[in-house]
Amino acid sequence: MNAPGTGPAARAAESLGSAAAVVETSDETLYEVRRKIYPRSITGAFSSWRVWMVILTQLIYYGTPWLQWNGRQAVLFDLGARKFYIFGLVLWPQDVIYLAVLLVISALSLFLFTAIAGRLFCGYACPQTVYTEIFMWIERHVEGDRFARIRLDGDPWSPRKLRLKATKHFLWVVIALWTGFTFIGYFAPIRELGGKVLSLSLGPWQAFWMLFYAFATWGNAGFMREQVCKYMCPYARFQSVMVDRDTYVVTYDIGRGEPRGSRSRKVDHYKAGLGDCVNCSICVQVCPTGIDIRDGLQYECIGCGACIDACNQVMDKMEYPRGLIRYTSENAMRKALSAVASRKRLVRPRVIIYSVIWLVLVGGFMASLAMRTPLKVDIIRDRGALGREVDGRWIENVYRLQLINTTEAPMRISVRADSDELKNLTVEYDTQAESLAPTSNRLLPVRIRVPIEEAAQGTHKINVTVTSEGTGQGSAQIRQSTSFIVPRNL
Repeated sequence: MNAPGTGPAARAAESLGSAAAVVETSDETLYEVRRKIYPRSITGAFSSWRVWMVILTQLIYYGTPWLQWNGRQAVLFDLGARKFYIFGLVLWPQDVIYLAVLLVISALSLFLFTAIAGRLFCGYACPQTVYTEIFMWIERHVEGDRFARIRLDGDPWSPRKLRLKATKHFLWVVIALWTGFTFIGYFAPIRELGGKVLSLSLGPWQAFWMLFYAFATWGNAGFMREQVCKYMCPYARFQSVMVDRDTYVVTYDIGRGEPRGSRSRKVDHYKAGLGDCVNCSICVQVCPTGIDIRDGLQYECIGCGACIDACNQVMDKMEYPRGLIRYTSENAMRKALSAVASRKRLVRPRVIIYSVIWLVLVGGFMASLAMRTPLKVDIIRDRGALGREVDGRWIENVYRLQLINTTEAPMRISVRADSDELKNLTVEYDTQAESLAPTSNRLLPVRIRVPIEEAAQGTHKINVTVTSEGTGQGSAQIRQSTSFIVPRNL
């Protein structure tokens, strides 16, 4: 007979209890609530670079829509009119190839910068990083630095806590709304948009996208922060493909820092068997993604250099050499290369290939823009009248010319036709329609005739030449081939 508590039922209950405990533990692991990160403020060279990059990027973002060019907004992506204005350049739907090439150049630039110096874009120019930095500045100014914010969040609700939280979120919402308003200002004239906002007469789609972009800014920069970099951004996942052992990244010098441990500044730590790392964890406290760089390079690291500034300050206080955490390559760290030797290794086949392709694409892009024809022409046959006899003397075909003036100056156009198969071609069109307004398009009906006695039955190749004059970029001449049909029943 089994003793009490040792029978099959008891063992089954114990097993179920253990399984439940495992499931509970697994659930806690899988569904762990995000641990809020309280980055500590820091000063230093990399911090100054981040400040200046925030100022520069936001001057460009917030200021560009207000610039004027030739009496219009300098940068305007007018989706309704299907025109993109970029200073003196006007792009049409037919110019989508330029957008594609520009995206390829941007992606290649990212690959090149990453191969040389890691996630520079993430640390200094990514909108998520920039707006998170702005929101954290406001948070520090209103609620205090790291320990003050931790204490405030741990305190029960009080009038002071409510006032500080409300002030912080009010400032966040103001910046988010201004960001959303500026975003819409790239797609609608921002001066008119401002009047509509003040009069509460925004269109439904404009209001939706402005509020949506503002909400995304407020949520991502105010709450999600490092979660966007860790889980939503694909760049963090494939950056390892673009870096190698000669790429400059934020690196902790294990050989110099270990074994780590706290000590007095007066202690000879080498005799005590300690490395330069005093295990103060300030490098972790200043990290916006909450990682410990001493554990090695991690995909969460955005390369902002905050830990470098923090560690350098500690090294100064301890009177140790700077650079325990620094921007360098893995090979430079392992092989104890000098700064000059490690920089020389930056020029390697991967970087050279990226650079050559980038230069070719940029050169081709700029050359294509410089040689871009100011007049675009598309010849469309009139399907309702393939070929007809006129006055018993002529065979006539009707065409429609789609003309696009891509410049911001008026132009006059003329049309003529010639053919190796048909002689004495004449072209008739409305001469009052010769003037083509700036950045406009027009369908111009054109009648091309040939004497009936010179028209052999069948289809003949003809060339239509459209010449423009009076543009700011000089004259342009477009020559296209089409067919001229002579009916067989004549």
